[in-house]
Amino acid sequence: MLLTCQAGFESLLGRELAATGAAALESGPGWVRTEGAAFNETLAFPWLELMAPVEVRGESVNALATRVAEFFFTSLKGERVEADWPCVWLGPQEITGLGRRISAVESAFGELLKKKLSRVAKLAMRDVPRGAGPARGLFVYFTDFGRLLVAREAFVHGQRRMADDDLAPSRSYLKVEEAYIVLGREPAAGETVCDLGAAPGGWSYSAARHGAKVLAIDNGPLKGGALNHPLIEHRLADAFRFAPAAVAGEHYQWLFCDMLEEPHHVIQQIVHPWLSQGWCDRFVINLKFGRVDPIALLAELHGAESPLVKFAPGFRIRHLYHDREEFTVVGEVKPRMDAN
Repeated sequence: MLLTCQAGFESLLGRELAATGAAALESGPGWVRTEGAAFNETLAFPWLELMAPVEVRGESVNALATRVAEFFFTSLKGERVEADWPCVWLGPQEITGLGRRISAVESAFGELLKKKLSRVAKLAMRDVPRGAGPARGLFVYFTDFGRLLVAREAFVHGQRRMADDDLAPSRSYLKVEEAYIVLGREPAAGETVCDLGAAPGGWSYSAARHGAKVLAIDNGPLKGGALNHPLIEHRLADAFRFAPAAVAGEHYQWLFCDMLEEPHHVIQQIVHPWLSQGWCDRFVINLKFGRVDPIALLAELHGAESPLVKFAPGFRIRHLYHDREEFTVVGEVKPRMDAN
């Protein structure tokens, strides 16, 4: 398998794979190749997993395009393509000039595809499928100018670059917008959101932009589009001390939490009470791993005593495109009657 990730995090991806029993054979900027491993949707660092990729080599653009086309045409035998399919061409941006080579080979392949299968060519989509899950199409990854790995099957973990918003108070806005894709849904009009540690308001602004009513908890000021937004109530309070009012039956559809705090403190003081008490239906939580071992942290989050395992089965942990030294955790809380 070939797994892609954010450049600079290959060693952590390799360690995460090793913890599952898969050994990394080789790696480069933004990718790791393994042998004999089945895909694992619980992994945090991979962005895209190419299943059983075939190695293709060539010295020229035409040679590479022809060999990819031969692989694709052979693999299509007996298969009918009736709907849009992903035709994805990727490679490390860190290799100077590689982007031009990728574009040239992709264009040459496209011409070959049009000549042989024009109807199939018209259905090709250039982007990685939106959302998380398995996908079938053509996935091509260049490890350098003359070598690439090509596969028909891939598993998409959901990470992708998001468009900025001039009114967003901070860069963190991009993280929560990306997290919605991993979760498979976003806040809707009329839903309620509690944003703990909200300032300067990037996540609150995102939720309000989608029409949700937001309670932003932070002693710091809101800025940009979050400041004085009609759907955002800013309450000056300590996020670690805030809890919904039990007597009023206060409950939120969403919990947001993105704070520059030690992750265990966030897990013990926020994640556990909010999930165990059923104060929210779903959540987007950011955990900083800059000062802890991220692989050990992942093991804890997936361990039997983790509040995520106990109260939010099906949760997902991702190292997002817009994450730095942090994980984003998304999920839905199971009903209180099932929580023990």
